[in-house]
Amino acid sequence: MPTSISDDAATAIQNAVEANFEKEVSFLQQIVRARSLRGGEAAVQRIVQSALVDRHYDVETYPVDVTALCDHPAYSPATIDYANTFNVSGRKLPASSTGRSLILNAHVDVVPTANPAYWSNPPFEAVRQGDWLFGRGAGDMKAGLAANLYAIDAIEAAGFELQAPLEFQSVIDEEVTGNGTAAAILRGARADAVLIPEPTDEDVIFANSGVIKFRILVQGVPAHPREPESGLSAIDAAFLVIGELKALEAQWTAEKEKHPGFDRLSNPASLNIGTINGGEWPASIPFECSFEGRIGFYPGDVPADRMASLERMLQALGSKDPRLARANPRLEWIGTCQAGYRLEEGTAAETVLARSHQRISGSPLKRSIMACYLDAALYMNHCGIPALTYGPVTRNIHGIDECVNLPSLKRVTKTIALFAAEWCGIAAK
Repeated sequence: MPTSISDDAATAIQNAVEANFEKEVSFLQQIVRARSLRGGEAAVQRIVQSALVDRHYDVETYPVDVTALCDHPAYSPATIDYANTFNVSGRKLPASSTGRSLILNAHVDVVPTANPAYWSNPPFEAVRQGDWLFGRGAGDMKAGLAANLYAIDAIEAAGFELQAPLEFQSVIDEEVTGNGTAAAILRGARADAVLIPEPTDEDVIFANSGVIKFRILVQGVPAHPREPESGLSAIDAAFLVIGELKALEAQWTAEKEKHPGFDRLSNPASLNIGTINGGEWPASIPFECSFEGRIGFYPGDVPADRMASLERMLQALGSKDPRLARANPRLEWIGTCQAGYRLEEGTAAETVLARSHQRISGSPLKRSIMACYLDAALYMNHCGIPALTYGPVTRNIHGIDECVNLPSLKRVTKTIALFAAEWCGIAAK
């Protein structure tokens, strides 16, 4: 098995990251400028594909096939057909393997920008200001993809080759479903460890929440405003339903004391209503209103049990409020429906990452929890592969003026490079 790499090798690899860091930043700007909202990732994936071909990876592209994937436990309910987008995979295989295999995974889809007029710079211009690079997706998580790519570049530029199989994955649709990584798993992606450089402020994530995402359609009774008592506003009814969801959130959050680590979070269930659309006419009491959201729960919980709990809550609404007996709320699952995970302390993969992080930062690796969905959960829960989520310092992910800290990105690139070198083993070319 590989052992800790020598100081000389570590120095050479770090120097290679330094030498190529401006190229890494330029590449990051290039992929941020490639708008890659859900379903529109093809342009950025072609850039990644070309970069891997130039580096002599064995490159494949493949679609997310819902028909093939829908019975797999890693699948979550999709709301697009994936016809115009695809995953990219690049593999490097040694002549003979003496080390431990590794998957480097990153997603390229990004969330909408909100009103771009409120950004300091246009959200897809990838503007660099001092130590920060701004742009939608700069932090979540195209910086991580660049770090994966240039970490392996640094190992090779320093004169070494990895001694175990490596797969570089650039996946789609993480933000809504995780089905890009699910498709990779369906195709047989396996390794001794996975590293996913999501924005974590240079902590390693040892647990995440399970997440279920939903759409609820509420009906009212349309009427003229001159006689509002004869109708029922679907918009008012929707807010009553949301109030009941908030009560459910409070119940689930109160369970946190039974889940070590989550007890330190203010709101691990974290209900979010992300969209709402209702009504037909300004002077008509609205007939329909729909809203979409997500709610979280704890590692070890079965998603189907939490989904059933939410369904029972909706079914009981009519008995709690007579107005809601007429609202006929209808539920649809529309995205991630996956369990959380917990990475127990002391795995070999985390030990190597901690050693690499200490070497670069001079400080111990901190362990944190994220109350959100992470693709690491699919590898942990459905493949039994230790998955490390570890990435750079960012600001405002999913918000206005999203940005990544470039000195942090450099440190993370060095850390991933040293981690890959030690985990997989290296030999001089």
